[in-house]
Amino acid sequence: MAYQNSIKSIAIGSFDGMHIAHQTLADKVDALVIIERNGGYLTPGYERANFTSKVCCFYHFDVIKGLSPKAFVQRLKTDFPQLEKIVVGYDFAFGKDKAGSARTLQKLFEGKVEIVEEVSVEGIAVHSRTIKAYLREGNIVMANKLLGRAYQIEGEVVSGQGLGKKELVPTLNLNVKAYQLPLEGVYATRTKVKGEWLDSVSFLGHRVTTDDSFAVETHIIEQELGQITGKVEMLFVDFIRSNQKFDSLEALKEQINIDITQAKEVLT
Repeated sequence: MAYQNSIKSIAIGSFDGMHIAHQTLADKVDALVIIERNGGYLTPGYERANFTSKVCCFYHFDVIKGLSPKAFVQRLKTDFPQLEKIVVGYDFAFGKDKAGSARTLQKLFEGKVEIVEEVSVEGIAVHSRTIKAYLREGNIVMANKLLGRAYQIEGEVVSGQGLGKKELVPTLNLNVKAYQLPLEGVYATRTKVKGEWLDSVSFLGHRVTTDDSFAVETHIIEQELGQITGKVEMLFVDFIRSNQKFDSLEALKEQINIDITQAKEVLT
């Protein structure tokens, strides 16, 4: 596909998470060439376009992985006939078996190639893999600092156990696919329902007190929502506690009330 338009500069990368280092690259160009892979995403697929004002052009990795560095550069020149400048990160690798580096790109492309050096926050290098590691630890605060925003997921509202409304607190149960999920536990969150961001406390993990099934569920604090269908977005603000098993539903409900109080303090 040839982008017969005014695009003269591009940045290339996976841009998973659209974190602050990615934004540094994006600020320098007209468009992003996003290498699309499968699974474990901070920002799955086209979600990345929601976090930039720049044109996003997607190349699926399986389609381009067999190209030599030279053939890949030729593909760029064909798709972007007005291309004058390419921006990449210092650790950029491309071509079959990652044979090409940022320096290789400088040799193969006749125009300008700008290499952006490592971006750090509080001495921590900003990489998607580092953010994922923080999420797996439940360290939402550091993950959010490297992202430059609150970590966000989206899910389809599905029917749950039915225990929440009857025995505990009402929740929206979400079917979440493709996203990198944080450590199992309870979080202070904000949930977008019908276009409005509402304070919430959310659980993700195995329901070890009841049927041990995996769930992502969110309770909207001090709001009666009624029947909700469709997709819901959720922002993670802070970690409250890890997943744990309780001896009874009464004990679980008591802890949930404590969780709600803590979430309100965080979100105030």
